[in-house]
Order: sequence, then structure tokens, then C-alpha cells
Amino acid sequence: MRRRAFLPLAFTPLLAGEEYTYGPDSSRQPNVPAGKVTKHVWTTSTVYPGTTHDYWIYVPAQYDTTKPAAVMVFQDGSSFVNETGAFRVPIVFDNLIHKGEMPVTIGIFVSPGILPPRNATEQARFYRSFEYDAVTGRYARFLMDEILPAVGKSYRLTDNPNLRAISGSSSGGNCSVNAAWERPDAFRRVVSFIAGFTHQRGALILPSQVRKFEGKPLRIFLQDGTGDVNIQSNQDMIAALDQAGYDAKLVVGTEGHNSKHGGPLLPDALRWAWRDWNQPIRKPLKSFAARFVDPALEWEPVSRGHRFTEGPAVDPDGNVYFSDIPNNRIHKIDHASGKVSLFKEDTGGANGLMFGPDGRLYACQNGRRRIAAYDKDGKESVIAEGAGCNDIAVTARGELYFTEPQARRVWFVNAQGEKRVVHEGITSPNGVRLSPDHSLLLVADSATRWVWSFQIQPDGSLAYGLAFHRLEIEDEVGEGQTRTSADGFTVDTEGFLYVGTRLGLQVSDPAGRVSAVLLKPEGKVISNAVFAGPSLDTLYVTAQDSVFRRRTLRQGVFPWKASKPPAPRL
Repeated sequence: MRRRAFLPLAFTPLLAGEEYTYGPDSSRQPNVPAGKVTKHVWTTSTVYPGTTHDYWIYVPAQYDTTKPAAVMVFQDGSSFVNETGAFRVPIVFDNLIHKGEMPVTIGIFVSPGILPPRNATEQARFYRSFEYDAVTGRYARFLMDEILPAVGKSYRLTDNPNLRAISGSSSGGNCSVNAAWERPDAFRRVVSFIAGFTHQRGALILPSQVRKFEGKPLRIFLQDGTGDVNIQSNQDMIAALDQAGYDAKLVVGTEGHNSKHGGPLLPDALRWAWRDWNQPIRKPLKSFAARFVDPALEWEPVSRGHRFTEGPAVDPDGNVYFSDIPNNRIHKIDHASGKVSLFKEDTGGANGLMFGPDGRLYACQNGRRRIAAYDKDGKESVIAEGAGCNDIAVTARGELYFTEPQARRVWFVNAQGEKRVVHEGITSPNGVRLSPDHSLLLVADSATRWVWSFQIQPDGSLAYGLAFHRLEIEDEVGEGQTRTSADGFTVDTEGFLYVGTRLGLQVSDPAGRVSAVLLKPEGKVISNAVFAGPSLDTLYVTAQDSVFRRRTLRQGVFPWKASKPPAPRL
């Protein structure tokens, strides 16, 4: 039977019956200094309260206390740190570091958590799937906020994500891909063995997210075997990574869901992942998001230092007004110069803003439970009173729609200032906009994954309401709540929605499908968006304490002008 020491990096499977033997890099070699491994226990987690995690720290002999070391984290730590196990990581690290094929790297090997039983008659609760298979940022937060700082008290660890890697096998492989996907600011190199991007805890969505999300600076190595039930999910993942232009590799062998192939392959996988480690890993430029923005351009900060920004509105000249709710102010951004000036103080807690066909700026003064309008000099007029108000849309006829989240209502105000409720029951109605031709009213539900769509009737009432636009969503938020936190949004000339959510600015096509997700600027959650500039080809977004902008490949619409969009691709 044919044997080989390692599998070349290739996409084609080997012959049935292939055996994999360990090469010299997986065995102790003479004159190669050995690193030191120590065991520790973490019992004070706030990310996974009550749990106990065993973890091991490998420190190479070449570690210099005056220089920060690279970092690589392994899930299922007891298996990977075992020198007689399948992967033998300390031995492989010793050999590759000695040969200069990877940087001086501190290894951190973390075992999944358990909730210890209260007494000997009870069973522990085991967290492996809960931690590893969940498509959330929680596990990455556990590493970044707890484990790495704990190790960092004894050793100098780099804070450069380009020099931080993460690895695991099976569900630990899922975890590694997901942790880097959620936090590319923390980990940019991934080595995954026999992962399963299946519907076990939602990892099935990851290949789809790779295609839709704006590119992230990641390098991803995948391994699996033709005898593994997960092989198709890895092939789907590599197809998505390749389509989006990622630096990624899938190596396929003939084994099943075990480490017979992955263990001997580890040295080559590490060489591939760590190659050119002094050069930054760059984000790919081919994801679906490239249809909407130039991926080479980043979000540009325009205004900082606010408390909470909201309600961006474009004026007839393409300039932007936005509210700072806690500071009770409305500011103006001159698009041409980028200069920010104060437009109005004491705004009644103004939130959503929108210009109307009369040239006035309409504002939701939630603190005063009313809607007001400002002329160009800031003179204020009351339009409607007696209801809380979050966001607002103004029609070409000067009629208004606004949302009242706490009461679960959508209101209509006619041209005479008479208001009435036109819909009740959306869990948390938030952002509200008109379709480009003003035939539909679109309402974001921040408590779910949906943007509702209603047909507007001649008298302003709403008909045929549907939870229509299906947004991407995290597996968990806070105490297990499933919500997008969808907030304000804008539309372009083709009827695409640009919705601020916890995941980023989600772009939904007129048929209700998310086509792309633009990443959050500086990791800040986007609360609202608007197209501005003379050609309406620049997206402005409010994000926590700041406002950012970015040129787009699409054009927006002036909200107070109705124009028929083209028929969507179905």
C-alpha cells in the first residue's frame, strides 16, 4: 500500500485506502530546543458564567520577554497539546519555529467549558457544542476578554491580528472559522480540520455569509475527507471563499471524521497559514458587496465625539443633517467640504429626520411626543402632537408616516396635520421609508429579522402588509434573544434597501433577499443611513458616537420625490 509522509496541498482526493504517516516535523528532532507547556484553569468567566475551562500555555524556547510573541489558539486543547496524540502541536511548533517556518508563537490550548455539578450525584453541563457550534461572537469575546488577557499577565502577546491564528477540529474547526469571521480584528489565520458547516447550531449560514458579506482580511485552511459526512459542507465553504476571493485552501483526503489525515498534515497546514507572516493579510475584493461599493475604499469618518447619532437626512443640495439624541442637537454636514456645523439645539430629543417637498426638515421630537418642522433658518413649527415618534417618512404630497416602537404602532399624518394609526402589531417598529415610487411603505422591526412592506392606499391607509425583507441575523444576542436590532435605512433608485443592523449595513433587494452586507465602520453598530451628495452616490451612516461616509456604485433617491424603479430580478 502506498504511503507518504504528508499530503501535498491540493484539492483532489487521494485514492481509497490511502494511509497517512507522520513526517519529521511531527517528531522530536536532535538539536531542536523544546518549548515549555504549563496547565491552568479558568473559573471566573463572565462570558460563560459558572463554567470551568482547562487551558494550557506553550511557550517556545525562542521566546524573548522584550518582544511580543505571535499567538495561536487551539480548541479542544487537551487533544492538540498532547505530544502523543494526533496533532502533537508542541513538537510541530518546536520544529517549525526552529526552522523559521513560522514566527515565535505562544500556543494557547483551551478545552471546552463545563458547569460543574453541585454534588457527586449530579452530572455536569457540557458546553462544547454551545461554545463551538454557535454562529455568534461570544466565544471570540471569551478568548479576547478573558483567556488572552490572563495569559498576557505572564507573557508578552502581540495585539496584531495578522500575527494571531486559531485552529480546531470538528466542532472546534467550526469555532475557529466562526471566531475569526466574527472578529477579524482579533484573528486572521485559521486552520480548520474536519469542520461541519451544517445546521447543527446554524453554521450552515456561514458559506452564505462569506458570499454576501463585504470581504474580511482572513486566510483560511480547511481539511476534510471523502469519508466524512461533512465533506460537502467544506466544499460549499471553499466554493464560497473562492468566489469571494479569499486566500483559502481545502485539502481533501480519503478518511472520515477523524484525525488520521489532519494530524500528519498539521506541519504543512501551519506552513501555509503562516507563510509571509510579516506581510499583512488583505481583505478580498470579489464578494457580492462589490456590486454596491468599491471594496478598495473604506468608511471615512466625518464627525466624531457625539453621544448617539441618528436620523441622517439629505437636503435638496445633497448635504446631510443628523441628530445627536442625548445632546439634544441637530448637526449639518456640508457634503463638499465635510465641514460639520450645529444647526439646532434644544430639539426635544429629536431622533428621525427627513426633508419634505416644501424644503423643511421634519423631526421626530420623541421627548416632546410630537413632530416638528424646521425651515432653513431653524424656525420651528409643530406638525402633529400626542404620540411618541422614532423615525419618519415624508411623501411627495407632504403626508407623513412615523413609527412609535413602544406602542407597536405606525402612524399617518395627512396634509392637514390630522393623524391616525394605520398599523398595529409589529413587535418593535423602527425605521420607516417609502419605496422609490412611493407605492410601498417599508417598516423595520428591530426585534425580529424582518422589514415589513405595505401597499399605500389613496387615503394613506396601509394594505397587504407582509414581513417581506428577510435580514441576516446573529444566532444569539444578549440573553439568547434573536433579533437584528434593525434600525433606520435608506433606498436606492432600484429599490434596494440599506438597513442598519447589528451585523452591518444589510442590502436587501426589492424581492426581499439580502444581497450583501457592508461591514460596520470601526466595528460601530450602524443606526441609520442616507444617500447624499449632488449625485446621491455617497452613503452616510450614523454609528454610535460618529458619522461615516463612503462612495457607492449605486445612487439614492431624494425621499420626497417619487420615481418608478426598474422591475427587479426575481
